[in-house]
Amino acid sequence: MRRAVVAIAFVLFVASCGDDGEPTLTPISTTVTQDDTVTNSGADTDSDTDTGTNSGADQTEEPAPADPTPDGTDEAIEDDVPPEALLEPLTGNYSVEIITTLPHDSTAYTQGLELDGARLLETTGLYGMSQRRWIDTSTGEVTASVDLPEELFGEGATIVDGTILQLTWQAEILLVADGDSLVETGRGAYSGEGWGLCFDGALVVMSNGSSTLTFRDPDTFDVVRSVTVTDANGVPVEQLNELECVGDQVLANVWGLDSIAVIDPVSGALAAVIDASSLRPANAPADDLDYALNGIAHVAESDTYYLTGKWWDVLYEVRLVPG
Repeated sequence: MRRAVVAIAFVLFVASCGDDGEPTLTPISTTVTQDDTVTNSGADTDSDTDTGTNSGADQTEEPAPADPTPDGTDEAIEDDVPPEALLEPLTGNYSVEIITTLPHDSTAYTQGLELDGARLLETTGLYGMSQRRWIDTSTGEVTASVDLPEELFGEGATIVDGTILQLTWQAEILLVADGDSLVETGRGAYSGEGWGLCFDGALVVMSNGSSTLTFRDPDTFDVVRSVTVTDANGVPVEQLNELECVGDQVLANVWGLDSIAVIDPVSGALAAVIDASSLRPANAPADDLDYALNGIAHVAESDTYYLTGKWWDVLYEVRLVPG
């Protein structure tokens, strides 16, 4: 039985095994000590006495400049800044608050989610049942789907410049597909198992079920670098699964846990933990790993997330709640 330990600077979690032999997530400490005292040295305050000014009668007063923005602030609004660039990094402990509940195909063994406009790319697994599909985010309806060959077990996927890159579990085959029709257009190769993928804007990040994240060139799929994900005690965080690149962080489902790890992709250190246990539907038994929480898609404009699980009959849109 594998034991996973998840710890962060603000809160420490331990994944332990309950009486039924399945992993559970138990908070150990939520105490935070913080010094909120802020002092002002007075260096930026106005003085009652002006020095070095000209008191001559011929001095003219310049008109005040017009406000650059309607509310009078000095900061110009950058319309071309992508929403992802404005996100604050996640740190500490989070729970989830449900915004929207949508129906989800309960026969879908969900391997990954990724948002593309008003639709979600979902990939599903199992031999003979693996698909790529589009889901309408307003209804939860599957609007298009393409079956994978029966000999391939589909895994996570990401979208790079309108092209879908999808992993297979143990076949070591990278599937390349058209971003609209979902039809396969080519193949690549990699070594080892494939679990999750996301695109950080420069590199494709890949998980293989271990504690390692591999960063790859999106054109060649060659390995650029890799990092081991560890908790605050330096213990590797195993079973990293579906991935979602959000800002300068990587979110990962941890297979077998109803939690999401938030990872610093440079150091591999755990930055935050998201407890999503409240989302598990009644007909998704917690003691059956085939019903694991799996699937993360970030909505940059609203800073919300679509989450679901394998064989779940619901798809949630949630916001994160600190604490």
